[in-house]
Amino acid sequence: MFGISTFCLHDEPLSSAIETLAPLTTHIEVMDEGLHFLRSAELLENYSCQFSIHSPCRGTNIASLLEPIRRASVEVMAQCFAIAAEVDAGVIIHPGYFAWAQERDRAIRQLQQSLAELTRLAKEHSIPYYIENMGNWDYFLLKQPSELSIIGDAGFALDVGHAHLNHCLTDFLAHPADHYHLHDNDGKVDTHLALGDGSINLPAVIRAVKASGVVPVIEVETFDRVLPSIRRLDDGAH
Repeated sequence: MFGISTFCLHDEPLSSAIETLAPLTTHIEVMDEGLHFLRSAELLENYSCQFSIHSPCRGTNIASLLEPIRRASVEVMAQCFAIAAEVDAGVIIHPGYFAWAQERDRAIRQLQQSLAELTRLAKEHSIPYYIENMGNWDYFLLKQPSELSIIGDAGFALDVGHAHLNHCLTDFLAHPADHYHLHDNDGKVDTHLALGDGSINLPAVIRAVKASGVVPVIEVETFDRVLPSIRRLDDGAH
């Protein structure tokens, strides 16, 4: 089994994206940004598939040293949690970033404050949430397995493409994950290629995902990369 992210159809209205993906999978992950930004759960309630929601990340930073921005970012996540609760969806969250190298330790403390608040909110809404590892971008947190301790007991979403960019996918695969994002790249740029079109060791990824029992989410950039990814997942699972 597998899910598919609406990211591959981010230039179409969310209703159209869901209609396109629903015949292919029973699990759809909504990229809650741009045309797919969720103001309510009304549209999702029209479908019988299972949803997860990738919370807004491009305008938020739950590790911000600017306390009003950190609090506002948590509030955005809280709104996402409320919508997710209406359709029993898990939520995926980015861990945030810092502006200057000297601020890293303070940013970690800010992140942990946000996670404490988000954990309380997740319990109130009875939904799970997962923190996603980041790619090879300066000043982002959670890029290496050694940083997993900073998220404490929060769930972990392993983005295999991001881990590959940081040359630590093998080490990340050795850690338990609660959610998976699957896409490929050349180890240099986060291109969200079809599985098998980059240099990721796909058999190793498939083995780890199967062992976890978690339903992974295909998160490629364009729809024409979805079917090849499904085919290669199916081929690798047999």
